[in-house]
Amino acid sequence: MIAPTVNTDYMNHHISFISQEAGEDAHVVLVLDQAGWHVAKNLKVPHNITLLHLPPYSPELNPVERLWAYMKSHYLSNRAYDDYQQLFDVASETWNKISSEQFKTICNAIWLMHEN
Repeated sequence: MIAPTVNTDYMNHHISFISQEAGEDAHVVLVLDQAGWHVAKNLKVPHNITLLHLPPYSPELNPVERLWAYMKSHYLSNRAYDDYQQLFDVASETWNKISSEQFKTICNAIWLMHEN
């Protein structure tokens, strides 16, 4: 999901989507920073999702920070954008260029691994 802004309503929609995609037989642990919409009192967390909040001010622990850095260094930086919409469009296109394998490689963190 790509959106120009985020808030509690967006987050509720997002975690509902993740819950539905995972299915009733799966349990998702969603790793999040402590952005306001991640810790809002009005969040409606589905029963098959657990929110795991990272400590404050610890971007090095957030795997998606590596993805943003990759996208900026390979696609988004050293360019001039005509306006916000062009930046949003290019960022959306860039997000959709990242393959599942690239995503796994870029965001890989040893502490995320789980073995049965």
